[in-house]
Amino acid sequence: MKIAVAESQPGEARIAASPDTVKAYGKKGAAVTVPAGAGQGSFISDEAFAQAGAEILAGGGVNHADIVLTVRRPSTMQARSYKKGAIVIGMLDPYGDRAGLDELAKTGLTLFAMELMPRITRAQSMDVLSSQANLAGYKAVIDAAAQFTRAFPMMMTAAGTVPPAKVFIMGVGVAGLQAIATARRLGAIVSATDVRKATEEQVKSLGAKFVYVAVADAATAGGYARELSDEDKRKQAALIAEHVKSQDIIITTALIPGRPAPILLTEAMVETMKPGSVIVDLAVERGGNTPLSKPDQVVTHRGVTIIGTVNLAGKLAGNASALYAKNLANFLELLIAKDGTLKIDWKDEILAGTLIAKDGALVHPMFAAEKE
Repeated sequence: MKIAVAESQPGEARIAASPDTVKAYGKKGAAVTVPAGAGQGSFISDEAFAQAGAEILAGGGVNHADIVLTVRRPSTMQARSYKKGAIVIGMLDPYGDRAGLDELAKTGLTLFAMELMPRITRAQSMDVLSSQANLAGYKAVIDAAAQFTRAFPMMMTAAGTVPPAKVFIMGVGVAGLQAIATARRLGAIVSATDVRKATEEQVKSLGAKFVYVAVADAATAGGYARELSDEDKRKQAALIAEHVKSQDIIITTALIPGRPAPILLTEAMVETMKPGSVIVDLAVERGGNTPLSKPDQVVTHRGVTIIGTVNLAGKLAGNASALYAKNLANFLELLIAKDGTLKIDWKDEILAGTLIAKDGALVHPMFAAEKE
């Protein structure tokens, strides 16, 4: 069994393995190859990988590997250099660039998209979206604090009192909950909103105020949020418009799988915020929760700073790579038998849920149906 770690895509600091997971693969009898210098962005040296049992190769050895571990979707040209029938596992962006996904499927590789992980208890240790979103939520607050020109906690001095910052979290998924917790630890007054009423208890348990408008509950069976009706959108916008006026920092995290990010903050809403306020848009890669945000740019609109960093988790690559590598290692437990051979149960709920392409075609029901 040969496992290769793919080279990182341009601008991506994370890597799909760690010395610990390399050791784990070695114990199963697998030979692991890692591209020279691939761990630099995560501060993992070639020596550390070599000591864990990996072979360091200039090209990574992907053309001979049975399994290729990647962070981002490989290009079709890269994929054509892989071993025929190889298994590719990673964050393959199933909802983006459909034409590119079709071409990738035609290479004949077996593709597992980790973003499609079923929301079941057994799969929690493999949930890359959660592990990476947790870090992104934390980093969003830290970046906001760095841009904010005032203090987060209340401070009492002989010269007067510094009021605490007011932080508003829009979207209470994994990233949103971590943002709430981080802002609270920094001493801010925190409020949060979500279209799923069930998140109220989680918000309050972290010491934040829950801002909610009575709409049809938008929680899906998988725990994600669906898009609101036009009437519910109007109700939510009216409530949010009034609340944002008094906020110093807003973190937006709302994403809908397979759809552009919903607009939560209109230009008019942003213009009601106080000069010096900060917005961090975690959905900027999918169009953004405000039309003013720009991918990988910090822009200012009428005194309000809007941070649109793409891949915030990658800014904490040391932690992000370790968590992501462990997610993949847990997933590989379903593919590799104790004797080190491939043993795949195609009916397994986790494997069936993440398998996106096989034998030259898209096979996941969500995508295969679109071609019919």
